[in-house]
Amino acid sequence: MVERVVLVTGGTRGIGEGIARAFAEAGHHVIACGLTQQECDAFTPHDNIRTAVLDVTQQASIDAVMKPLTRLDALVNCAGVILRGGAEFTIEGFQRTLDINLTGTMRMCIAAKPLLAQTQGAIINTASMLTFQGSPFVPGYAASKGGIGQLTKSLAAAWAAEGIRVNALAPGWIETELTRPLVEDAARSAPILARTPMGRWGKPDDIGGVAVFLASDAARFVTGAIIPVDGGYLAV
Repeated sequence: MVERVVLVTGGTRGIGEGIARAFAEAGHHVIACGLTQQECDAFTPHDNIRTAVLDVTQQASIDAVMKPLTRLDALVNCAGVILRGGAEFTIEGFQRTLDINLTGTMRMCIAAKPLLAQTQGAIINTASMLTFQGSPFVPGYAASKGGIGQLTKSLAAAWAAEGIRVNALAPGWIETELTRPLVEDAARSAPILARTPMGRWGKPDDIGGVAVFLASDAARFVTGAIIPVDGGYLAV
């Protein structure tokens, strides 16, 4: 049996880590990428996961991770940033957010395409609730995630003839290091929970199973889809 290889950007923490561990538990060989060696060193080891340092804004960094690979069955783009405190209302903050979240995703898709064409593989991008809604606080993040939705559909159409499927996950309110201040603030968490029909914050593990499905043969006729994993948040 051929061992399937999955690369997860932003895979050493948060949602990316949950996805990386889900693929590893499913028997895949996973490369979980973190921005720094410190992030990689802090990652709790798993027999099916190796870590690698990757900065999706730097082509040399992408090449260093991609060039040694001889096989790739799935690329999961989870590297991302959100700049709070009004930083995304500056051109510098806006451009940085798009460079990581949107252009970084495209850089990885282009780099992975030749290997994915050989395996009839899959790309899974990370969208957001803000793919569907605007934000008065983080315009760069919202714009980048809106762009992820259209990029996903565009690459799905462009690369289907080569057997590459391209889909996106749109996580809802997921409990991670990034959202912990919201989780722990009862006044801010209450309206989120009130709107979420399932009545709880999501966990990174809740995202992983859907990612594994999208990369599997069970999803062989699914491409160009943006799948909310949000406990019903968008349904109301």
